[in-house]
Amino acid sequence: MTHDEPTYGYLGPAGTFTQAALRGWLEQQTRDAAEAVRPASDEGAAATAPAAGASTPGEASSRQTPSSSGAPTTTDGLVAAALERSVPFATVPAALDAVRSGGVDGVMVPIENSVEGGVSSTLDALNAGAGAPTDSQLLLVGEVLVPITFVLAARPGTRAEQITGVGSHSHAWPQVRGWMASNLPQAAYVPTLSTAAAAQSLADDAAENFQAAVCAPMAADVFGLETLATHIGDNAGAVTRFVLVTKARDAAGRPCTPAPTGHDKTTLVLYQHADRAGGLLELLEQFATRGISMSRLESRPTGEAMGSYCFSLDIEGHIASERVGEALMGLKRVSADVRYLGSYARADKRPVDVAPETSDEAFAGARAWLHALR
Repeated sequence: MTHDEPTYGYLGPAGTFTQAALRGWLEQQTRDAAEAVRPASDEGAAATAPAAGASTPGEASSRQTPSSSGAPTTTDGLVAAALERSVPFATVPAALDAVRSGGVDGVMVPIENSVEGGVSSTLDALNAGAGAPTDSQLLLVGEVLVPITFVLAARPGTRAEQITGVGSHSHAWPQVRGWMASNLPQAAYVPTLSTAAAAQSLADDAAENFQAAVCAPMAADVFGLETLATHIGDNAGAVTRFVLVTKARDAAGRPCTPAPTGHDKTTLVLYQHADRAGGLLELLEQFATRGISMSRLESRPTGEAMGSYCFSLDIEGHIASERVGEALMGLKRVSADVRYLGSYARADKRPVDVAPETSDEAFAGARAWLHALR
């Protein structure tokens, strides 16, 4: 991008959970930037200031932050301006392609849901991109956790008995299936590109075969729909994890991995040389022997043949740490391919638990000991 202010993308139209995730990430970045330039005289106020990450996506702070001109402006004003520049995309591949082409600086996409697990379209698109030439590779640089609350929305005046079809995204429908079976047993599921797309179709009178939508409360408001029921999710604690994706390298060819924070995770995709007994165990031992915990592990088909799978996973720690670096070198030796998708700060800011024997100092000491012997 050639402009001064970054432009971001999200899965649209307006009103999606992805847009809410982008808003939450922008709020956090703005708060962090304000804290970084806060003068020493403000230290006493820090005790009463909201903790980083304390607000949920969509709950912008109105704290004063310095602008590029030196004049103070509000955090929610900066976030609103960034959202105004943001671009909606219909699909994950289209959003990622826009980053590669320079159409946007980064995109927010869903990667994991606490109820349904990994988002296949995102995992597969990111994996495919990781195997592309260096100048078109992408990188995960941040994450956001968004509580998922669904509503049933329809055009004003619609009655429940008139609803024979309900539009929504394929990841949303399984999360409301129980409520639908109890309250709208006559309604058939109609898949749409997103929950907000279902709401927009109703608002535009362009919905085919459905008279209501399962969507975010924000989407119902954006498109002027009537909310027929709230909190219809079968799991009240449902959360979706979203990740911000940028180019892997800057204009000078330098890696764009964020600096370690002490509460980081790293996302990888691993390929076996062959599907054999103990093959996955051999890969996972590279983490176990270095005290590295995993927070996600799932298999994805490679598309080469029936039964051919790769493994997508998140591990605790940053690529800059000795133990993660050593693990990646071990994986490079024993696996057919290691695809690094990024190291970035955890949204919940939980510190990584590092045992003394797997600390950077322990690795450095062992290396110095070996060097002296040689």
